[in-house]
Amino acid sequence: MAATTHTVTNQPPPLVGYDVFAADAALAEGVGRHVPPALLEEVRGELGELGRAAGSAHARRWGALANEQPPVLRTHDRYGHRVDEVEFHPAWHRLLGHAVSSGLTDAWSRPAGHVRRTAGFLVWTQAEAGHGCPLSMTHAAVPALRADPALAAEWEPLLTSRVYEPGLRPVAEKPGALAGMAMTEKQGGSDVRAVTTVAEPLAADGEYVLTGHKWFCSAPMSDAFLVLARTPGGVGGGDGLSCFLLPRVLPDGSRNSFRIQRLKDKLGNRSNASAEVEFDGTTWARRVGEEGRGVATIIGMVAATRLDCVTGSAAVMRQAVAQALHHTAYRQAFGRPLADQPLMRNVLADLALESEAATALALRLAAAYDADTEQERAFLRMAVPVAKYWVTKRCTPVAAEALECLGGNGYVEESGMPRLLRESPLNSIWEGSGNIQALDVLRALRREPAALHAFLTEIGTARGADHRLDAAIKEMLTELADLEGIEARARRLAERMALVLQGSLLVRYAPPEVADAFCASRLGADHGASFGTLPPTLGLRAIVERARPVVDGRG
Repeated sequence: MAATTHTVTNQPPPLVGYDVFAADAALAEGVGRHVPPALLEEVRGELGELGRAAGSAHARRWGALANEQPPVLRTHDRYGHRVDEVEFHPAWHRLLGHAVSSGLTDAWSRPAGHVRRTAGFLVWTQAEAGHGCPLSMTHAAVPALRADPALAAEWEPLLTSRVYEPGLRPVAEKPGALAGMAMTEKQGGSDVRAVTTVAEPLAADGEYVLTGHKWFCSAPMSDAFLVLARTPGGVGGGDGLSCFLLPRVLPDGSRNSFRIQRLKDKLGNRSNASAEVEFDGTTWARRVGEEGRGVATIIGMVAATRLDCVTGSAAVMRQAVAQALHHTAYRQAFGRPLADQPLMRNVLADLALESEAATALALRLAAAYDADTEQERAFLRMAVPVAKYWVTKRCTPVAAEALECLGGNGYVEESGMPRLLRESPLNSIWEGSGNIQALDVLRALRREPAALHAFLTEIGTARGADHRLDAAIKEMLTELADLEGIEARARRLAERMALVLQGSLLVRYAPPEVADAFCASRLGADHGASFGTLPPTLGLRAIVERARPVVDGRG
């Protein structure tokens, strides 16, 4: 009689076949908080549909395939003609097509558009994060193009379309279009004023040809790109940067000169193509906004993509935490589920706090975009760089700790956790790394007193609700009052502002056990240097149960 040596036991089932939206209490409650009651049923319906798709086995398979078989650059066709095309696995197109058809590039003109899009972006990114880049660029191009009403009238309906059609053709022949961005150059990095790309005017008003090299071009198979280049004129007659819209295909059907030199070999985000591109002096583009006012024109795009950095990081955190919670609910050790072990429960609760705080903050920023009042615009001016600085930085330690909850299983590619870990640093780097965000906070403090006033008004609505939050606000105000050497303290200040803002949101809106644990650990300093060091007297079980995804009625 043959011995049985390969009976598999004590292995958790995969986390598939569930509603990513409905299983996330913090997200679902936040949507209910920020969406007008008359729209709530409609919005919950569309997010539920997207959530079930994101949690499906086929979407998870698409995500794996798009990363296992990354894009390939084809510079020439078989006859030697320059084509500069990037080929993607079909799974990439399925992911992108589902996202576009779900409205993830359409926020600016529909009611509660930013909250519903931010929630959808957070849900769908959990299926695969890389294709969020063209979604974000396309969404964010709209406010920049509105600096030129004629361009906006031509392009906005295409960029907000629910139809995804890959391939390079004149946009007049396409039902929808995607946009990318190319600002960074090899000599300048985050210092866009070091741009050396040159724009020479043509006879027709607003038309130019570009010469230059862009070190990072996002989503190079997009239909058009927003780029910065130096123009001979500019404000006051001096040299300055201008913003341009550069189409891949010209109106007559010919290809614009857009030389893709290579694709970047990146740590993560491997499903998405990031390229170096050259403009050869015949590259045609149209100016967007005033000549010499390029940075001011494109800043709306940058702000919108920074919110997506916050949302994308919140999504990666949520999926990492969901995987850890799911695994430990099923995995048995020492006679009971791992999640019931006191020390593991502490780790899981700590991770869940970080995830919920990130989600609450992303939705609050989106709601400010929807309100579009002077007060809310001032709030965003301060809160966006604060949130971009902090939430994106928390993503990597959360992903790493969540991976460890799965033990050796989490270190294996099949678990999906290594892909989340590789993705986790991206949003902290993209659209201005940590120092850039912290310095942007200082810039707002010095130049825009209304931004600080709006920020303080926001957190002030929670004063008196928790003594640790009150003390943290007082400490923050002391830091703000001391301007000596403030640049060297900019990261410290941005971190403190982010934690106070998150604390104020959780005190107002989260269950008492969540708010209590956050204030005790993040604001009251009753916390170690790693996850799993929460005070054991807190309601950790309730925090874990709140965050745990449910599959087919089972935890």
